[in-house]
Amino acid sequence: MKRLILLAAIALPLLCSAQYVSEVWSPDNGDGTYTNPVINADYSDPDVCVGASGEDYYMTASSFQCTPGLPILHSKDLVNWQIINYALGNLYEGDEALQQHFSTPRHGAGVWAPSIRYHDGWYYIYWGDPDFGVYMVKTQDPAGKWEPPVCVIKGQGYIDTTPLWDDDGRCYLVNAWANSRSKFASVLTVREMSPDGMRPIGEPVIVFDGNGTENRTCEGPKFYKRDGWYWIMCPAGGVPTGFQLAMRAKSPYGPYEHKIVLAQGKTAINGPHQGGWVHTKYGEDWFLHFQDKEAYGRVVHLNPVDWTSGWPVMGKKGEPVSTYRKPKSSSNVIVNPAESDVFDAPTLGKQWQWHANYDEKFGTATAFGTYRIYTYKLSDGWKNFWEVPNMLLQKTPADNFTVTTKLRFTSKADGQMGGLIMMGLNYAALVVKRVGKTFQLLQLTCKDADKGQPQTEQLIATLKPTAEDKIDYKPGIHEDIYLRFSVSYLGGSNPDGSPQHAAAVRFAYSADGKRFTEAGDTFTMRQGKWIGAKFGFVSVETDPKCDRGWIDADWIKVTK
Repeated sequence: MKRLILLAAIALPLLCSAQYVSEVWSPDNGDGTYTNPVINADYSDPDVCVGASGEDYYMTASSFQCTPGLPILHSKDLVNWQIINYALGNLYEGDEALQQHFSTPRHGAGVWAPSIRYHDGWYYIYWGDPDFGVYMVKTQDPAGKWEPPVCVIKGQGYIDTTPLWDDDGRCYLVNAWANSRSKFASVLTVREMSPDGMRPIGEPVIVFDGNGTENRTCEGPKFYKRDGWYWIMCPAGGVPTGFQLAMRAKSPYGPYEHKIVLAQGKTAINGPHQGGWVHTKYGEDWFLHFQDKEAYGRVVHLNPVDWTSGWPVMGKKGEPVSTYRKPKSSSNVIVNPAESDVFDAPTLGKQWQWHANYDEKFGTATAFGTYRIYTYKLSDGWKNFWEVPNMLLQKTPADNFTVTTKLRFTSKADGQMGGLIMMGLNYAALVVKRVGKTFQLLQLTCKDADKGQPQTEQLIATLKPTAEDKIDYKPGIHEDIYLRFSVSYLGGSNPDGSPQHAAAVRFAYSADGKRFTEAGDTFTMRQGKWIGAKFGFVSVETDPKCDRGWIDADWIKVTK
């Protein structure tokens, strides 16, 4: 019998109701109120639209180089969200050269700050890839198949794109600019597109310039029309400490007047900005945006919007709320993005992403109630795991949580290793590594992986193999082990007085899943390149000629 307790605790809710409720963070208080963040995970640069029914809301977010890309989340009340799909598989399917380009981790590149819109029976997502141009995908069913990506504007520097279809059918596009590619920033431009949104037919016009003002780093614009006014809502002032601007004009090309409509004020919620406004069928207005929590990434908050002054004043008099009444809705279902997994399905759970374009040699589901991840062959002269594309990872789901997994590592040759990792610019992992006919349990730690710094190894224990192949044909040895880490919020303050969202990670292991032994040193979690730290599985090797080994991940559970 396989994991009866876990099947009862995890599989039945997932398979029968498809409504996952997190043990570590659920924003719905069950009394008609919610507590921010509504998603305590790194859904960076969120945008949202109201679906065709008026009862459904769809959110997407930046996914950078991770695949599948462009997550699609669904909610009935703007508080309870679940992951239902991805709009992209690999980057960029249909373009062989770009698919190959993203076959290795291009940290911080790829899909930046998307927008999602519903227009004339279709759902559209636009995004700017700062290296290649403005892209679009569309579908008539957000939970179904999205059409392949189309490049609507080719070039470098375009980011944070949003379309607006006007009352007369004309289409406009607003975007920001990436200084790292264009060598200028803090300006927003608007141009006219063809009515189908597929190509530009007008020249760009600078409609807002934040250079030399408190509105520096204006970016992430979202384009709307309300009561005859054209509205651009955008963040400014920098990611960790900035604020939300709203600007209005009678023409899409301006001139625009602007006001700050959301800022930290006296609250503990730093840098509340960049997101999407929705007007509900119940006549209410809400704004979903992110808060930069450093190692945890950019988590999603929900704030009410008050238009009585003629401006969209957000939160409570322009300051973000911590707890508030829920939006009016016909739903009272509590549901959260999935975390735990028993790997019993023939497809990978929606919470998982690879660190580059997926290749079937990375790993696949099995018929045995496990997910197999093959060892990736590290390059000659490798220093650390920054180059590894087949890390199977998910976002951190809360400030404090524990992750426990049961896995079997099968090794065909010396030097093969696999285990559990917390990945970022700095990373730490607890792995088993084959050395001769035994395994070493190692804590691997790397600081500044992005800068090519070497990782260090700490020997925790020497383990006898759990099993060994009896037939002498490419034999392997096997290690069954339970691995665990716990994340604890440390808090603190940065030198500028802003909150410091630091976290401690402590590892442990067990042979039977009951008695755990602490392993290695405490690690301070750190974000990745434009993304929060992510956790999951790593499986690698150093021998270019040997047969691959593999992890069979039996289950993983996220608990308090």
